[in-house]
Formats: sequence, structure tokens, C-alpha cells
Amino acid sequence: MSLKLGEEAPNFDAETTEGKINFHEWLGNSWGVLFSHPKDFTPVCTTELGYTAKLKPEFDKRGVKVLGLSVDPVSDHNEWIKDIEETQGQKVNFPMIGDENKKVAELYGMIHPQSLDSLTVRSVFIIGPDKKIKLTLTYPASTGRNFDEIIRVIDSLQLTANYQVSTPVNWKDGEDVVISPAIADEDAKTKFPKGFKTLKPYLRLTPQPNK
Repeated sequence: MSLKLGEEAPNFDAETTEGKINFHEWLGNSWGVLFSHPKDFTPVCTTELGYTAKLKPEFDKRGVKVLGLSVDPVSDHNEWIKDIEETQGQKVNFPMIGDENKKVAELYGMIHPQSLDSLTVRSVFIIGPDKKIKLTLTYPASTGRNFDEIIRVIDSLQLTANYQVSTPVNWKDGEDVVISPAIADEDAKTKFPKGFKTLKPYLRLTPQPNK
């Protein structure tokens, strides 16, 4: 199954390291990050989960809930969590789905193509409070993800959801943003009282409006 941006994130019930959840109910009015890792007790995944747990204050600040998944059982997750804390110096502080029957992995297209049917790719889904998919990323099992980039993307998604702006290349929170070409200059003066710089009629930069 190939999920597209703007589609509703499929709902599901699942067992996790923090008990049984219904995904949409668990998400509530929050943003969400659902991400899969290929297998428990593997080196790259161990580093990813430890670092994601360290970022919890940043996710909390943005109203984002994080949910991990692999096709290993919850009992394995609970044992692996001990290794993650020991090696990464951080306790896992978000739920991890035990997806033994691959129900969620198949629902979200996480099974690695042309590989073992028990191996999930490193998928990331960012989901809005409206339960719509806002971003997808897929990495091969051999490449660890950049979770600082995921935080950056969330900053962009949350900003652009509330203002008629886009974020330019390599943008970071606090930097100038691009005004939508659909907004006329006169309207832009009202909407963006900090002013704007016109590089081309279609390329106008303004300070980040929520700063």
C-alpha cells in the first residue's frame, strides 16, 4: 500500500510497550511521528531510538507524540529498551508497537520491497492533528535517519499550516520565509507587518511571522 500526502493516516489498534492503543484516539489533537525500525537488537536502530528519546522535550514543545514500530513482539521491545538505555544513556520515553502480525507495517507500506517480508524499512510518517499525512520519508535499513531534520520539518509544517508562507532551502526555525505568490503586494503589507524583500515578483522574503 502506498500512502500519499494529504490522505488520512489509517487507524489501527495495537499493543505497545505502554499498553494497548487506538492510534487516532492516542494521537488526539496532537501532531504525530510514526516511524518503523527494521528489527530489535540491531545497532543502527539502537542509536536512533536513543536519540529520539533524547529529543522528547523538543517534540513536547511542538505538541508532537512519537510512536515507534517493528514487527518484533512487545516482550522483545521491553528487553531491548534495557540495552538502549545502557548504550545510549537515555531511557525510551515513548511507546513502541509490537507488530508481530505485520498489520500496521502492511497498512503503512513499511515492509522492505525485494527483501525479507519480516524486515521493515526506516519509514517516517508525520501526521497532523487532522489525522492527515503531512510528510513521508523512507530510508534503507543500512542508513540511520537524521531526527534533527525531522524536528526541522515539523517546524516548517506547523508554520506553513498557519501562515501563507513556504520555507526555503535549508531553512531553520527563526530564519526568513517565502511569501505565497498568490498574495498580492498590497495584501502582503497587511499580512506581514514586519515587511518583506522582493527579489523577484514571485520570490519575496519576510521574517518568520510567528517570531
